[in-house]
Amino acid sequence: MKAVVVTGVSTGIGHGLAHTLCQEGYRVFGTVRHPGQAEDMRGSCGTNFVPLLLDVTDRDAIAKAVAMVEAEVGPHGLFGLVNNAGICDPGPLSVQSPEAFARHFDINVTGALNMCQAFLPLLRRCDAGRPGRIVNMSSMSGKIAYPFIGAYAASKHALEAMSDSLRRELLVYGVDVVVIEPGTIDTPIWDKAGHISTSFTDSDYAPLFQYVNLADNRKNAQPVSKVTAKVIEGLTAARPRARYALPDKWLIYWMLPRLLPDRILDRLIDRALKLSPLREKLKS
Repeated sequence: MKAVVVTGVSTGIGHGLAHTLCQEGYRVFGTVRHPGQAEDMRGSCGTNFVPLLLDVTDRDAIAKAVAMVEAEVGPHGLFGLVNNAGICDPGPLSVQSPEAFARHFDINVTGALNMCQAFLPLLRRCDAGRPGRIVNMSSMSGKIAYPFIGAYAASKHALEAMSDSLRRELLVYGVDVVVIEPGTIDTPIWDKAGHISTSFTDSDYAPLFQYVNLADNRKNAQPVSKVTAKVIEGLTAARPRARYALPDKWLIYWMLPRLLPDRILDRLIDRALKLSPLREKLKS
């Protein structure tokens, strides 16, 4: 039975991925942060699921998890590592706390690196005809940065760069690194993002949040299954792509923003957010 470690399986993409992999016969070691989540996942995923109680920022807990996984997989090694755990805490960068900003990097970037470093020996040991493979969950925001998710976008930009460097360094071992870049996906992360309207009421941006609600993005979001299919392709394809983009709308949200000059995209965002009246008000 091929073994895969997946971080952040309690909700969203990680939850869906753990279920799918278990159904397809993989042994899934999924990270959760609370014992109750571990029991829930055991109950819903069945005997193919093994919970790992850890936070990706806790290297001591990760080391214990490595020992546990190694005892289970033995000489067969690890078929894959999926770094899915991450946060998105929205807010205007000019007033967001340094602690909130840094937390995105601690979890979304350094947390992923912690897992890669710790599980690399087991990935190298994989006996499935090739070394194991790393899949890092990035985002469209890793390429295109929109207002009010700057900390998240910055961390995903960093994850993209880290993945490229890591992939090229790990050529020496034959361990591949694949990046997934989803657009808006139907997960609880968007419900959590709705707090922006109440967390920055004292800032100059408060009037915008009367009609800019990031939680509304969930209404037209893509299903989790679309992402899990690409993750599995990244894990199993003989010649996977270096990255898989999954934008909501290819032309509007992916192609044009990357082809247009930055200043033109700035003006389009200015109009979309109706910044002109607020700008005039702040001048007075």
